[in-house]
Amino acid sequence: MTGSPKRVFAARLAGTSVFDPQGDQVGRVRDVVGVLRPRGPQRIIGLVVEVPGRRRVFVPMTRVTSVDTGQVLTTGLVNMRRFEQRGTETLLLGELLDRTVQLTDGSGVATIEDVGLEAVRPRDWRLTELFVRRGTAPRGLSGRLRRRGETMTVDVGAVVGLTTTELDQGATNLLAAFEELRATDLADVIHELTPKRRVEVAAALDDERLADVLEELPEDDQVQILSALEGDRAAHVLEEMQPDDAADLLSELPPEQAERLLALMEPDDAAPVRRLLAYDEHTAGGLMTSDPVVLAPDATVAEALAHVRRVELTAPLASAVYVCRPPLETPTGRYLGTAHLQRLLREPPQTPLGQVIDKDVEPLDPDETLQGVTRQLAAYNLVSMPVVDEDGHLLGAVTADDVLDHLLPDDWRDAEEEVFEVGRG
Repeated sequence: MTGSPKRVFAARLAGTSVFDPQGDQVGRVRDVVGVLRPRGPQRIIGLVVEVPGRRRVFVPMTRVTSVDTGQVLTTGLVNMRRFEQRGTETLLLGELLDRTVQLTDGSGVATIEDVGLEAVRPRDWRLTELFVRRGTAPRGLSGRLRRRGETMTVDVGAVVGLTTTELDQGATNLLAAFEELRATDLADVIHELTPKRRVEVAAALDDERLADVLEELPEDDQVQILSALEGDRAAHVLEEMQPDDAADLLSELPPEQAERLLALMEPDDAAPVRRLLAYDEHTAGGLMTSDPVVLAPDATVAEALAHVRRVELTAPLASAVYVCRPPLETPTGRYLGTAHLQRLLREPPQTPLGQVIDKDVEPLDPDETLQGVTRQLAAYNLVSMPVVDEDGHLLGAVTADDVLDHLLPDDWRDAEEEVFEVGRG
């Protein structure tokens, strides 16, 4: 372990790049796995590493040759089987950060803000220190800790409660460790937590961030988290979600619960969700988003390009502008055609959209089946298509990612794709 520090704090490892012996990046550290006991040495047995494809795998510490806050070096093959936490294992970031412990000197309680790891021998790591703040972390929305109480580093043996599950644990420091993650990656972190910890972490996110994360989680996780929130909070989160994602989530709830949450939402936010819930989920109406980019025929190419640059738009939604007569909110006035992004990039900025629309693509009927939608997208080589009612009003748009979500099996996020077999150790 020459040249490698013998002590490192776990929160600083979050997101650190992991390299193989050839210097190629394997993935990034997402957590540290320990086996903690009420007495005796607290062993660190490995790292949870996210590899390409957003898969989390286990890398034993016996395969780790160097640990630093800038990089982790490994040796040998890595087992590419998805990491599954065992009952005797503790995720140091996911479960210990923000835990309240009792100081054995009788001076009261403290909140764990970080954990110190030490190499007692080459490739033999222990949890030896805790960075704590006197007092308990504030509970509630999001993310930012109100600084109070003295901070200090203490020996792991100087606290009681490290292995005791806390009834109401905060999540401020855990979220700080993963602050830079995209919503889809944070969703993966939350998915790997225990159900109790998952709810605690979700509750600490602000409404907009939680809405983004919920859209990326499996349905079971979505239902569990939303059901654990207070009614008003759950309604606010649903208002921040895309209408189609909110409708998909509400459709998984008991009808009474879904109706109660719809009643708590702002009417303008609830209306498009109610319209989407009226369609079968395996039809174009059930698949579509009610909030595509819609402009009038006299809007210019420059205006259209400004709209599709919006950072919140997914790539499929940004690929097309739907041109309609007013009103421009769905259901719109008469649908006229689609202005595709590639065509917009080739036209002079002041050209009216009415001159560049594609009228050849037949829009989808809201009752079109999932198979029919898939065939149409494939036939026209498109990533999004308009959905129009019998009177010619645009109701929304179906995108390729919506279709994929319904074509893939429910457990596609957890599907095994084993590459190498190496013992867990």
